[in-house]
Amino acid sequence: MLDETPKRFDRIVAILIQLQSKKIVKAQELADRFDCSLRTIYRDIRTLEASGVPIYSEAGVGYALMDGYRLPPVMFTREEVSSFIAAEKLMQKFTDPSLGTHYASAMYKLKSVLRSTDKDYLSTIESKIVMQTAEPMFNDNSPNTLSVLFEGIAEKKQILLTYKTFDKDETTERNLEPIGVFHDNNNWYFLGYCHLRKDYRQFRTDRIQGIKKTDADFTIEHDALETYLTKTETCPTTKVRILIDRKIARYLATERKYHGFISQKEVDGKLEMTFMSRDINSAFPRWFLMFGDYAEILEPEILKTKVLELLEVNKQRLL
Repeated sequence: MLDETPKRFDRIVAILIQLQSKKIVKAQELADRFDCSLRTIYRDIRTLEASGVPIYSEAGVGYALMDGYRLPPVMFTREEVSSFIAAEKLMQKFTDPSLGTHYASAMYKLKSVLRSTDKDYLSTIESKIVMQTAEPMFNDNSPNTLSVLFEGIAEKKQILLTYKTFDKDETTERNLEPIGVFHDNNNWYFLGYCHLRKDYRQFRTDRIQGIKKTDADFTIEHDALETYLTKTETCPTTKVRILIDRKIARYLATERKYHGFISQKEVDGKLEMTFMSRDINSAFPRWFLMFGDYAEILEPEILKTKVLELLEVNKQRLL
């Protein structure tokens, strides 16, 4: 039998650290992380218990450490130190000022337990890493957007939102039950149940003019965020086929999914793309104009008409 004692020791220590990081940890979660069987996890847990670590468990729920038990300060590997830098730079650019301030405070605490050599390593490279964003992700009037959303989700409290839509200048106030937050296509969004519309709605954080948590509890038991994001919409669609030069195809890879991309195939050295568009009258023709000089519309005729109408409007404005 192979001696796996060192490997097992590292795994047991990592399990102990993970138990301290969460209130409840499921055995399957540990097995997935360490790529081992549930039987191995059960054995490692028994080893920790035999060593005096106060672990309690509930069948079908998971494992937890008794309140008050804490590990001594842990040492980080050089690779983990490197990950701190990337995370800090991301937080500086991709979160609101309030959450960024909290993270900066946490980073000072993390850095305080590093070895001297690792502190020097971190200082040397942290100024050499820069994260850049194209557009602001949060409104200056709402610097604590993510913090309030996180609190509302965790405490199941409604939020009061002042919001400006893309196509209107006026703002509206809404009472919402926030379900979850997600990042997509260089923007932060959150999904919530809107009491004004009596339905679930999606909101972009840079259009939020003001946000605050209320004392009102949730009125509905909501499903997980993924449940709503993966629901198939039943709005009507129109089949679109376009022929584009291969050299620009890769530049469309990110945005094409938002316009109903289905498939593509090679035709005479070019790429024929098929879409099921939900907005053949406005969104798709406007998107097509971005690369229209490298593309040809195969179908439908209505798309050609809409593109020509947009070109005529732009022509009149330039004259």
